[in-house]
Amino acid sequence: MAALAAAGLLVAGAPALAQVEGGGWTPYQPTFSVQERGCGDVSDLTFRLTCSTGSGDQRAERRYATYTGGTRQFEGSFRITSMSGSRISLKQTFKTTGPFFMLAVERGGRLYAVHGGTTVATGATVGATVRVNTVHQVGSRHRTYINGSLKHDVSSPSGDFYDKFGSYRTNSGQGPVTVVWSGIRFWRK
Repeated sequence: MAALAAAGLLVAGAPALAQVEGGGWTPYQPTFSVQERGCGDVSDLTFRLTCSTGSGDQRAERRYATYTGGTRQFEGSFRITSMSGSRISLKQTFKTTGPFFMLAVERGGRLYAVHGGTTVATGATVGATVRVNTVHQVGSRHRTYINGSLKHDVSSPSGDFYDKFGSYRTNSGQGPVTVVWSGIRFWRK
């Protein structure tokens, strides 16, 4: 870069390219807190539920800062390294007054929306890497992309929201499970 500047060339920074729905995105890094409850264990980007308990609050997650308004995009890839449980929430777009969108996985690899049970995708088996993008237009739409393809699209209310990911036992689920996340990025516009 210094050599280019010395040569009199002006090089503009590359635009922030989001993996889905390109155009006008600005990268940002929201703050987060780690949530470990019950048999949940977090080590950097590895999220474990170490028990097979089918009751109580079992979670190992990152909870990101609350946002209001605008459009936000989350991107991350997960790989389940072990799973003898089932029905584990992996990614949530949470409304501060209660759950909004929860993406969960069954032992056979089916990804589904917890509220409503709609199948989002298949193939999230042990060892497979799956990329998740959520695009949330607050007060308008919430779209979920799996490996770059639009798989789920629902209307969104107004209000305050936040992103979460990791591993969380749904009401009908149980561990144990180990999930490794990578490539975590956020954009807004």
